[in-house]
Amino acid sequence: MEFLAWIVLGLIAGAIAKAIYPGHQGGGILATIILGILGALVGGWLGNALFPGAGAAGAAAGALTIPSIIFAVLGAIILLFIWGLIARRTA
Repeated sequence: MEFLAWIVLGLIAGAIAKAIYPGHQGGGILATIILGILGALVGGWLGNALFPGAGAAGAAAGALTIPSIIFAVLGAIILLFIWGLIARRTA
């Protein structure tokens, strides 16, 4: 059941990050989910680094809470920024 929560959190976070981040980002629904899941991992790590002992507001456990979605979206935006830098250099 936790895997399904990660997928749902990834879908939500990836979609919100793509909507917030300016410019055009390629990729379909699968890329959005993968971006969101990786963003949730980055956001969970970032939350644990910034707020030790708080459990990254549930992001590391895959809980579908508002703070975990916020951390996952922030992580996905960071990944979108990094991907944009990498894609720009290779193009």
